[in-house]
Amino acid sequence: YFWGMSVLTDLWKGLGWNSIIYFAAISSVDEQLYEAAEIDGAGRFTRMWHITIATILPTIVLLFVFNIGGLLNANFDQIMMLTNQMTNPLLRSHADVLDTYVYRVGLRESRYSFGAAAGLFKSAVNILLLLAANKIAGKISGTSVL
Repeated sequence: YFWGMSVLTDLWKGLGWNSIIYFAAISSVDEQLYEAAEIDGAGRFTRMWHITIATILPTIVLLFVFNIGGLLNANFDQIMMLTNQMTNPLLRSHADVLDTYVYRVGLRESRYSFGAAAGLFKSAVNILLLLAANKIAGKISGTSVL
């Protein structure tokens, strides 16, 4: 049940911020575009697809890249608080992610060089994910974020 709880709390945490950004982007769409499309006989789905989505596409791409950048963070603080890994080692097999592993090996077991290498590996993988997301963003919107 840990992973379901972790995904649920992560969605709850990110839903508010992303909703604010999307609502701000949607509210900045010019009303005259909707009126012109309605006069031309465009349906609701057509207006949504060709006006709303097309107008907020840069915002969607930007949030996509931001979310890919935070993909490997795995919410270290959230996992440590939900599982209390410092006092309950039985949950490690179910709730150990790269961040908690780096913390446990690097700081608690005093294997600093190994912990630093694991953290550097995480950063390298994260950079590769960001570059891939930037390439996808460039193909979708025509302009890359980075």
